[in-house]
Amino acid sequence: MTTTGVGRVGEEVAAAFLSERGYHVLARNKRTPFGEVDLLCSEGSCLVVVEVKARGSATHGEALEAIGRAKAKRLRLATAWWLGQQQEFRPASVRFDAVLVALDEHGHPSFVQHVKDLLGG
Repeated sequence: MTTTGVGRVGEEVAAAFLSERGYHVLARNKRTPFGEVDLLCSEGSCLVVVEVKARGSATHGEALEAIGRAKAKRLRLATAWWLGQQQEFRPASVRFDAVLVALDEHGHPSFVQHVKDLLGG
């Protein structure tokens, strides 16, 4: 499976995983001038910005390692931009989460982990 395919499957798995746990997916793959946001979800009155990290195997390293300071800054800027562009949802708070997805050799999820408040409150 290509890297793009792994990412696409990972995002589908993450969206379903969060939906099953009561999150409402507001937008997927939202492009902004500051980069793309994988998932924008709501949990009650909280906007949950989700970075999805999918790996085809453990050899690609720890998924959380891929979220560094530069990526965190882009996520914050992209979220602020998105909030300024839409009128439908005015959150009381914003939280940045990650969903880590490992896929087996057949492209099926073998591991899903939801890391809440990744960037701190």
